[in-house]
Amino acid sequence: MNSLSTPSRLLTAFVFLALAWLSLPNCMAADKQLRIGSLVPKNSLYHRQLMDIGEAWRAAQAENSKYVVYPDGSQGGEAEMARRMRIGQLQGALLSVVGLQEIEPSITALQAIPMLFRSWEELDYVREKMRPSMEKKFLDKGFVVLAWGDAGWVRFFSKDAALKPEDYKKMKFFAWGSEPDQQAIMKSLGYTPVPLETSDILPAIQTGMINVVPSTPYFALATQIYTSAPHMLEINWAPIVGALVLTKKTWDDMSPATQAAIRTASEKAGVQIRAKARQEVDEAVDAMKKRGLIVSRPSAEQMREWTEFAEKLYPRIRGTMVPADTFDEVQAHLKDFRTGKAK
Repeated sequence: MNSLSTPSRLLTAFVFLALAWLSLPNCMAADKQLRIGSLVPKNSLYHRQLMDIGEAWRAAQAENSKYVVYPDGSQGGEAEMARRMRIGQLQGALLSVVGLQEIEPSITALQAIPMLFRSWEELDYVREKMRPSMEKKFLDKGFVVLAWGDAGWVRFFSKDAALKPEDYKKMKFFAWGSEPDQQAIMKSLGYTPVPLETSDILPAIQTGMINVVPSTPYFALATQIYTSAPHMLEINWAPIVGALVLTKKTWDDMSPATQAAIRTASEKAGVQIRAKARQEVDEAVDAMKKRGLIVSRPSAEQMREWTEFAEKLYPRIRGTMVPADTFDEVQAHLKDFRTGKAK
C-alpha cells in the first residue's frame, strides 16, 4: 500500500515539475516577448514601421524571442492599452495623445488645443523644445518614449455638408470615451458628443448614432468612414500626435546593446512616420474624392468664425483638458517661433 496520501503525491509531483522547469536550458526558460498594441490599420505605414522595429529587436535578442504587433485596436481602445501595459499584458504601444494622456496628462498640449498650430514646422519646433522634459515625465511614470510621430490633421467628416461651427450643432459627434472633459465642453456649447471606441465608429455612423467623425484623412480612407460620411470640411482642426512607448520594466530588462538597437530603429521609424503621414494627408483626400468624397472649403469669413470659435475654447481647455503650465509653455514657444526668436 502506498504510504503517501493523495495530497502528498500531488505536492511531490508539483515540486518535481518545478525543479524540472528550473533545470531547462536558459534559452527556453527565459524566452523574451515584446507585445505592442495600436489602433493603426494592419499593413499601414505605421504597422510596417512597428514591424521593422521588431526585426531590430529580434536581431539583438536570443533565438526564442517573440515580437507581436496587435493592430486595428484588437487590444481595445487607447485607454485600455495603457491599462494593459501597466498590468503587463502589453509591453508597449503606439498611441495618440488620447492614450498617452492616460500616462502623462501634459502631452495633451500637442493635440487638444484646436487650430493652435498653423503648420507642421510649428508643431515640430514646439515638440522638440518640449521633448526632453516630456520624455522625463513619461519616464517618471514608468514608460520610455522611443519615437514621436503624427498622423495628419483632423478634419470633420459628416453625413451632411457643413461649413460653420453653428452648422454642426444639429449633428452628433463621435467622441473618445476616455475624454470626459472634452465632452463636457462640447455639451456646454450646444454640441452632442457620443462617446465610443474607434471600432464602433463605422457601424455607429451607418445606423445614425453619430453624424460627424473628427478624423485624419488617412484614417477615414483606411476605415472607409468617408463612404458613410461623404462630406469633409477642409480645415486643420488639430494634428494627431503620437508616440511609441515601452514600459520601463521592459526597457530595463534589455541589454545595453538591445536598447541601442531598438532606439536607433525607433528613431528612424519616427522620421519615416512623420514624413509619410504628412504626405498621405493630400494623397488620401485625392483618393477619396475619386470615390465620391465632397470637400467643402470655408470662405475667408467662415475661417474667421472657426478661428474665433477655437480661441474662445482656450480658457475652457487651459487647466482642464491641458494642464495650465503646459498650455502656457506651448503658447510661449509658439510666440518665439512666430516672432523669429526660435532657438
